[in-house]
Amino acid sequence: RGRPGIRMDFRTARAPRPAPCALSGPYPAPPMATDPLKSLGVTRDARMLARSTKTATLLAEGKAIDSLEPATGKVLATLRLDTKREYERAVKGAQAVQHEWAMLPAPKRGEIVRLMGEAFREHKAGLGELVTREMGKIYPEGLGEVQECVDIADFAVGLSRQLYGLAMHSERSRHRMYEQWHPLGTIGIITAFNFPAAVWAWNAMLAAVCGDTMVWKPSLVTPLTAIAMNRVAQDVMRRQDVFRPSKGKAEDVFGLVIGSDAEVGETMLADRRLPLVSATGSTRMGRRVAEVVGKRLGRTLLELGGNNAIIVMPDADMDLVTRAVLFGAGGTAGQRCTTTRRLLVHRSVVKPLTARLVKAYRSVPIGDPMRKGTLMGPLITARAVEGMRAAIEHAERDGCKVLAGGRRGIDRFKGKAGNYVEPTLIAVPEGKIPSICCEETFAPILYVIPVDSLDHAIAVNNGVDQGLSSAIFTDSVRAAERFLSHEGSDCGIANVNIGTSGAEIGGAFGGEKDTGGGRESGSDSWKQYMRRQTCTMNWSKELPLAQGIVFG
Repeated sequence: RGRPGIRMDFRTARAPRPAPCALSGPYPAPPMATDPLKSLGVTRDARMLARSTKTATLLAEGKAIDSLEPATGKVLATLRLDTKREYERAVKGAQAVQHEWAMLPAPKRGEIVRLMGEAFREHKAGLGELVTREMGKIYPEGLGEVQECVDIADFAVGLSRQLYGLAMHSERSRHRMYEQWHPLGTIGIITAFNFPAAVWAWNAMLAAVCGDTMVWKPSLVTPLTAIAMNRVAQDVMRRQDVFRPSKGKAEDVFGLVIGSDAEVGETMLADRRLPLVSATGSTRMGRRVAEVVGKRLGRTLLELGGNNAIIVMPDADMDLVTRAVLFGAGGTAGQRCTTTRRLLVHRSVVKPLTARLVKAYRSVPIGDPMRKGTLMGPLITARAVEGMRAAIEHAERDGCKVLAGGRRGIDRFKGKAGNYVEPTLIAVPEGKIPSICCEETFAPILYVIPVDSLDHAIAVNNGVDQGLSSAIFTDSVRAAERFLSHEGSDCGIANVNIGTSGAEIGGAFGGEKDTGGGRESGSDSWKQYMRRQTCTMNWSKELPLAQGIVFG
């Protein structure tokens, strides 16, 4: 994920570079209050807890959580976790207004979503800062994530007048056939930490114009962003005068439950009142969601892991490649599902491209994500740092060579505040694909794999369990078209001369195989939030049967 319009200088041959992996300089204050928790009303949420002996007991019992700032390790806030009781209240609230929300004309629902887009714009600076502080991505990316929420709201407004069905010609005289789309009902939304605002918006804005109410279970790593986003949505619902239900509250269209997987997550999956559960996260999590929801014959929309590759052909523009790889592999500290994790380089250009990348990797400014000039912030947790270390060690045992970063790039931050690491570049031996290269490590590790030909590159690209994003850099029309053809990339996203990150909201986002097969955001993804109905109307005085059957 990520917006190509975000201004981050990943060009490597421009102005003088800082010292290798240097911490960047001070960042001008964002154009908003210095405490987004207060300005966005998060501190007024009923879940917020003051530090006390009672709070310490709740934390020890697993009934409360700390939201930590990855850049410093400091506690941003402590929250009481919701239980089945709060989940039940949220679902009942959503269902109380579901019928009237569904019966509100779609363009009217679109008008309300338009107001939400304006509210996201109004609070963009504060929301962007909160995303940065709680998740750790650099501030321009935090702002870009909120802009993505604005964009999907704008998209949904137009969509509210374009929920098209089809008309078909009937084989029977004086009959009319057509299909139409109806709201699905109250849905469940489960989101991950790495895009704590945008993925909810992808689902929520489309579901809203489609006539669904919803209950959101966010990641417990980024609960404050969830509270802020949901608060913006509910404030709009309280202020607007388009939807005034006769029972229930308008704001209950957008429900939020912050609870554990065992207490709330499993309850949501098994809840037959939710015809659809949209879940973004790991493949392991997705398998559990599919198992439980499938057992009750519910629908799932799964957007899971990726192991994304860029193919580099000899005729590629190496300046473009370098910039695309640096952002694709290092943006969000390698914690995007579309992060570039494998670089499949034609052997004739491996050495010169590798030399460029080593130089670029060693010049990436790492540090406080709120500081101007920082291009890579911290990983989300100390556990993620250790996961990165384990992957590097695995690769080394399999004969791979660390070219930049590596364990030394982790150890240089040892004892310092924050979960910082250096982006790591690893050369894979020719003729070998270590098993670790086939796994998704949520960290800035890039494996450089030599290939002999386009056929070889496509085979390696497709030779992993995941199938999310892919790209090729080439000036050959034939190579590009083959990569995009039936015999090319097997991923849900395939790009030419741009990286694996940078998906726009207008296209359907998602992938194949272990990525889950779901599609979120643009194109016709809206159909997953509605139910299709095929209708046949007989306006004759006869009753002919299909297929020419004569009965009686």
